[in-house]
Amino acid sequence: MHSKKQTSVKYYVGIDVGSASVRAALVDEFGTVVAHAEQPIQIWEPQPDHYEQSSADIWAACCTVTKKVVCGIDASRIRGVGFDATCSLVVVDKQFQPLAVNSEGQNSRNVIMWMDHRAVSQVDRINATQHRVLSYVGGVMSVEMQPPKLLWIKENLQESCWEKAGYFFDLPDFLSWKATGVTARSLCTLVCKWTYTSDGGWDDSFWNIIGLEDLVKDKYEKIGNHVLSPGESVGKGLTPEAAKDLGLPEGIAVAASLIDAHAGGLGVIGADVKGHNLPCENQPITSRVAMICGTSSCHMGVSETPIFVPGVWGPYFSAMVPGLWLNEGGQSATGKLIEHVVRGHVAFPELQSKAAARAQSIYTYLNSHLDLIKKSLPVGFLTVDLHVWPDFHGNRSPLTDLTLKGMVVGLTLSRGLDELALIYLATIQAIALGTRHILETMQAAGHHLNTLFLCGGLSKNPLFVQMHADITGKPVVLSKEVESVLVGAAILGACASGDFASIQEAMAKMGKIGRVVQPNHKHKRFYDKKYEVFLKLVEHQREYRAIMKGF
Repeated sequence: MHSKKQTSVKYYVGIDVGSASVRAALVDEFGTVVAHAEQPIQIWEPQPDHYEQSSADIWAACCTVTKKVVCGIDASRIRGVGFDATCSLVVVDKQFQPLAVNSEGQNSRNVIMWMDHRAVSQVDRINATQHRVLSYVGGVMSVEMQPPKLLWIKENLQESCWEKAGYFFDLPDFLSWKATGVTARSLCTLVCKWTYTSDGGWDDSFWNIIGLEDLVKDKYEKIGNHVLSPGESVGKGLTPEAAKDLGLPEGIAVAASLIDAHAGGLGVIGADVKGHNLPCENQPITSRVAMICGTSSCHMGVSETPIFVPGVWGPYFSAMVPGLWLNEGGQSATGKLIEHVVRGHVAFPELQSKAAARAQSIYTYLNSHLDLIKKSLPVGFLTVDLHVWPDFHGNRSPLTDLTLKGMVVGLTLSRGLDELALIYLATIQAIALGTRHILETMQAAGHHLNTLFLCGGLSKNPLFVQMHADITGKPVVLSKEVESVLVGAAILGACASGDFASIQEAMAKMGKIGRVVQPNHKHKRFYDKKYEVFLKLVEHQREYRAIMKGF
C-alpha cells in the first residue's frame, strides 16, 4: 500500500464457506486479493453417508477469518460484504436457535451437509412422481438437494426437529440472515436446490405430492417467500451485533449470496480474455464453461435461452449471471476421491516421509515422481493398462445415478511408490474424462463451449490442469487470483455497495486471467481411446449389476 493512487482504493470482503474450512479475503476494486485467511470447521460423520456441521461453529469461523483480513485497514474504505457457501441445509427453531438434525439430539449439529446421502429413499420417491419441476434439474433430482433432506427430517425426526423448526436455510442464506437479521433468500439457492422457478416461484402441487404440504400452508415462510437476486443488497446491511462479530462497521452493504461453485463461476467466467489467443475471444460468454474443482467439481455453462440437458442441472434463470440461463454439471467426489485413493494406498507413509524430506506437498512429489518413471513416454501414456471409473460417491452428471460405484481395472501386486503414482495419475485422468463426458452431453443438447475456466483447490495442481486440457481438447484458463471463489463473493459485495452498475460490469473489471494451458493435440488419439474405455467401464458395471440383481 505505497502509491498515492491507492489511498482511495475501495475494498470488499468475500467470505467463502467450503466443506472443511471457512476462508475470507479482502479484495480491491480491481479484483486483487489483498489479504486472505482460513479457518477449519468441524464435520461429524455419525454413520455412513451422514455428514453434519454446526452453524455456530461456521459463523464463529467466519468472524475469525474476517477480523484477520481487515486488520489494519481503514474501515471507511470497506464498502461491501459477500457470502458464498456449500448448499448445505441449516435448521433453526422459531427463535433461530439450532435444532438437531440427528437422532442423538445434538442441537449444535444442526446442518445436513451438501454431500450427505441419507435421503436416498426420499429422493427415489420424489423422482418417481416425475413432477414437472424436475425438468429443471436435468430430469432427476439429486439426493444432495434440499427437498429430499426436508422429507427425511419429517419422516425421521418429526417431533424433535420437524415440528419445532422455524426456518430451513440454505447455508449461504443462513449467513446473510446472520449478518443482516433479514430472512430473505437468494434466487441462486432457491432455484438451484429447492425447485423455486424464477418465473413461477414455488409450485404448491410439488410440495403437496411429495408429502411436504406443511410448507405450503404457512405460505413458504419456513423456506423463503422473500427472494433477492445474487448481489442485491440485503436489508440495511450489517447489524450492530454482526458488525461487532466480524470486526466491520455497522451498516456495510451485505449482498444476497451465492452457492460456492456459483461464486467461483462469477469470479472467472466473465474475465477479459483479449490478447490470449483464445477461441472464446470476441465470442459471447456462452462459449465459456467455468469449472470449480475442490472436494467435488461443478461445471457451469450459461446460455441466452433455456437449454434442457439430460442429467445436468438447470436450466436456471439468473442463478449465477443475471439475465442468462445456467446449466450445472458436477462430479460428487474429485478432490475427495484423489485424497481417498492416495491416502488409502499401502505406500502412502513412504510418500508422506519423502515429500516431507523435500518440504513438498504429497501431490507435488507425486507429479515429480511421475516425471521420473515416464522415461521416453508422455506422462499421461503411463496408464495405457490402468483405468479408473471415478464415481466412488455415485454419479451426479450426466448419468444421475447415485448407485454407481468406483472401478479400477489393471491393478498388479506392486506395492511401491511407482504404483501409487500411477493410480493417482489414472484417478486424475478419470476425473478429466468425466468432465469430457459432461461437456459432450451439454454440447449435444445445444451448448457451444470452446474454453474451460478453472478455479478451486485442484486448479493449483499442474497435472490436474494439463490432463483436463489434453482430455477435453480445450484450452484451460487459470485465474490470476487462485482464490476465484473469494473474488466471486467479493464481486457480490461490490454490487451490493452500488459501486458497480451490474454483476457483469464487476465480473469484467475484477476477474483477471493468470495463464492459459493449451491442450497437446499430439496426444488426442491416446485420450480418445482412454475415453472409449471410460464409457465401456460403466457399461460393464451395469451389465454385471444386472446379472447380480436380486442378490
